[in-house]
Amino acid sequence: MTAPGERPLRADARRNRERLLQSAVKAFSVDGTEASLEGIAKDAGVGIGTLYRHFPTRDELVEAAYRNELAKLCDSARELLTERATDEALRRWMDRFVDYMATKREMADALRAVIASGRNPYATSRDRLTTAVQLLIEAGAAAGTLRDDVQPLDVLTAVSGVAMAAGTPEQAGRILDLLMDGLRR
Repeated sequence: MTAPGERPLRADARRNRERLLQSAVKAFSVDGTEASLEGIAKDAGVGIGTLYRHFPTRDELVEAAYRNELAKLCDSARELLTERATDEALRRWMDRFVDYMATKREMADALRAVIASGRNPYATSRDRLTTAVQLLIEAGAAAGTLRDDVQPLDVLTAVSGVAMAAGTPEQAGRILDLLMDGLRR
């Protein structure tokens, strides 16, 4: 992902950036604000200079790591619709959302530090998530597999509640199956 006005990254630079983001998610999930930037660079197989070239500050790395996870989740809606029936695509997306929420919880300390510095990593989260759910619901309604009177924000709220309240992944799966029964036509 490049910002407007920026040149696209070379393939090797894109791979380095992706590896840095994956390593950052792991490190910030385990060590929070104590995660070592040198350790992240080493885990990604790059030097610390490469890390700083992509992410000049710790806060920028934390925010980019979170937003990358958000983008992967939201982009997966379209991918799932090409691979599965519309109702099954929504149900699989819900599983991915629960995983995303777990990662977000694990990164909470690092994200709180970013917020304390005045940045807002969540600025576009709700809109992006709602748009992804809307895409899935509209496809299901058009295919006749999902109800056509469902509000995307209602589904997002319900799945968020499941992600926050379920005690185990198995329980989350059972509750999401119940939710899907209410969404099917």
